[in-house]
Amino acid sequence: MSFFQRLFKVGESNAHAIVDKMEDPIKMTEQGIRDLKKDLTGAMHGLAEVKGIGIRTRKEAEKKKHLAADYDRKAMLLLQKMQNNQMPADEAERLATEALNRKEENAADALRLDKEATAHETRGNDLQSKVNKLKTTVTSYENDLITLKARARTASSTKKINAQLANIDSSSTIGMLEKMKARVEEDESLAQAYGEVADAGGSVDSEIDAALGGSTTASASENLLELKKRMGIS
Repeated sequence: MSFFQRLFKVGESNAHAIVDKMEDPIKMTEQGIRDLKKDLTGAMHGLAEVKGIGIRTRKEAEKKKHLAADYDRKAMLLLQKMQNNQMPADEAERLATEALNRKEENAADALRLDKEATAHETRGNDLQSKVNKLKTTVTSYENDLITLKARARTASSTKKINAQLANIDSSSTIGMLEKMKARVEEDESLAQAYGEVADAGGSVDSEIDAALGGSTTASASENLLELKKRMGIS
């Protein structure tokens, strides 16, 4: 065997060893589902954070709107005081102008926060859709795994049974049963043959006796009379 052939054999052997050491596919699938669940948990935390930011931003926008409306109301009250001569005109106008500036600032902040809240809500909705899809995927995989486990158990049992049925040789249980069956049939055949031989050996005497109408052997009384004569007993 050449060096390259030996090298190929070693590589082939190592490859088979690696395959033999591979984890069970069901265990690998279970680990994959656990990893997906971890991803789902992380995604749900992220979704909660994004939604929380969106809610807080929306609340801040509403506060800014209320502040803007409040400064607008205060500016109107200052001008009313000026009109009613309750305070100097220049002071009322200065304060009203400041109130209107604050109104514009809060209105601008409210508009900016509204846009940010909308962006956060959009991201939250997109993330919610992905979380829902991931939940559905995890549930589907779990259901598939339950089915595959049942199929794997059935396939394993069926494979073992079929392997046992296919392994009919002298070392298998089925092989031994077949040999026993053959031995019993052989013994039965020999017993029948011996019986026929025995019947054949006694058949001629039986036919002669039958033809003479009885047995040719002397009866017990005749034998007794013959014995008395020989002994001189009357």
